Amino acid sequence: MFVNYDGVKKHHTVVGSHVRTGSDTMFVAPVTVGDGAYSAAGTVLRRNVPPGALAVSGGAQKNIEGWVQRYRPGTAAAQAAAEAIAADDRASQATEQKDGNTE
Repeated sequence: MFVNYDGVKKHHTVVGSHVRTGSDTMFVAPVTVGDGAYSAAGTVLRRNVPPGALAVSGGAQKNIEGWVQRYRPGTAAAQAAAEAIAADDRASQATEQKDGNTE
């Protein structure tokens, strides 16, 4: 996806020869992608990419445990999460009892 409008002016992006882009790559103009460069899936290109380089912009995934129950209580998602957590707890307890690891 080419993101080229800043609210006032449209900017240009230049994509070189034989460039390969991962799914959902965004080109935030103005940016130039050199010949033969690649981008990883989900990359947001904010700076120029040299020829033959691989551009990766994604950071480490962060999971915030319990977010749905805290901020979306009473929703179908919160109910589904609560049921899945309870099932995981029951399975874990059954495994501990089977192995004799009750604490």
